[in-house]
Amino acid sequence: MAYRILAEFVLVLHFCFVVFVIFGGLLVLRWHWAAWLHLPAVLWGIIIEFFWWSCPLTTLENFLRERGGEVGYTTGFIDYYVSALLYAPLSPNIRFALGLLLIGFNLLIYAYLWRRYFFRVK
Repeated sequence: MAYRILAEFVLVLHFCFVVFVIFGGLLVLRWHWAAWLHLPAVLWGIIIEFFWWSCPLTTLENFLRERGGEVGYTTGFIDYYVSALLYAPLSPNIRFALGLLLIGFNLLIYAYLWRRYFFRVK
């Protein structure tokens, strides 16, 4: 029972991390110090997406589920949970496009911050 609860906790933590990777740049608009957390998280998300690495949180969740008597999933977190909710399983091209979209979205936010910080009207 404890393993299942821990697996659910890791699931929620993983989901929060993915949301932070995608939308954390918006927090940086308000709290500039959040960039120190967000930029490494985005870099990690990009690496995971583009190189098809397995996220350690996925591995941990699967381990906990198996120890709790459940079956873990063989695909990644996004493919298993998010894709099942939003769309059919992602092709490599769609996955790559989503990664580029993530980069572009965050580049826009950081370009705005850079411009605002270094080119303030006095």
